[in-house]
Amino acid sequence: MTSHHNFTLNSLGKGRQTALVLLVLTMPLLLGAWKIVMGREINPAYVDRIKDGQTQKHEILTLFGDPDEIDRTPEAVVYTYKTFRDKGVLPKRERKVKSAPQDSPYFREDWLKEKKERESKEEKGKELDRKLIIRFDPKGLTVQSHDFKQF
Repeated sequence: MTSHHNFTLNSLGKGRQTALVLLVLTMPLLLGAWKIVMGREINPAYVDRIKDGQTQKHEILTLFGDPDEIDRTPEAVVYTYKTFRDKGVLPKRERKVKSAPQDSPYFREDWLKEKKERESKEEKGKELDRKLIIRFDPKGLTVQSHDFKQF
């Protein structure tokens, strides 16, 4: 005769229950803090992998993670990724990147947003280092166009 023992929280001791609950509750905080402390880089080699009209949203999320901003319009879903550097640190090697046409409505307002972002971060000792804007089709599944800037 075999006895089956189901695992439940009640089968753990009171101290272990508390430790398990605390661990589960603090994990997201620790992982989020790790992202903030370590920062995130926009890897130009990953940007080169993006093919307008072909790359899928799940590929973008795999390469770059969750975006810093998501804008939804009737025409497109727009993901924005940003990295910052300490003020006074020289930018990394400059490189030319093919960008989307400048007559896009997203770029008319974009320069003003970038200027404000740089000014607000400069006050805190940080300045905008890189910015990646990815526009998806109206369904939000396939990349329509993308723009990568290094400041």
